[in-house]
Amino acid sequence: MVSTKRQKQKEQTRLKIIDTAYHLYSLEGFSTPTNVIAQKAGISHGTIFVHFPTCEELQLSVLRQFVYEIGNKLHNLSCINDNISELLYAHIDVLEEYEQFYKKLISQISILPSESKMLLLSMQSTMSEHFLKILEPQQQLGKIKDIPLHMLFNAWIGLLYYYLQNGDLFAPGKSVLKKCRNELVQTYIKLISN
Repeated sequence: MVSTKRQKQKEQTRLKIIDTAYHLYSLEGFSTPTNVIAQKAGISHGTIFVHFPTCEELQLSVLRQFVYEIGNKLHNLSCINDNISELLYAHIDVLEEYEQFYKKLISQISILPSESKMLLLSMQSTMSEHFLKILEPQQQLGKIKDIPLHMLFNAWIGLLYYYLQNGDLFAPGKSVLKKCRNELVQTYIKLISN
């Protein structure tokens, strides 16, 4: 019984570190020092390294949790049958919930371990799968331009990334995804439609 209580406490501490790191990475970026994370979590600095031997391992744990959560939500988009607008709006809804973190992630991916890039790619693959299931039949019906499907998806992701990276220009101090959602979806639909 003592070991079970100790295991629960250890897991709670681990989750507290991950949650605190997620919050700080969202605000300050992935170079946030571990001593700052420990201070905000209310634990000793050494406790972080009991759970995560390196800063990179902590970053990867935070990213794995993020990809798991967002992946589950993206998988729920599979219920959208053939309406590309609904899918795009649903995608924005999912990303909007994690906007600050996602914005930091895409702007700082180059400084993160290579496994981080693979995690981001796996998350995009989840979305791409649902995206292509809707676009391909629409393209075969002639409703969407004859552009390689992967390029149609990449154009959507590129549009989102551009707006996220330049959010202060489009929506100073606000959610760029919330403010520009209609414009993003409607413009993209016009660009790809025949």
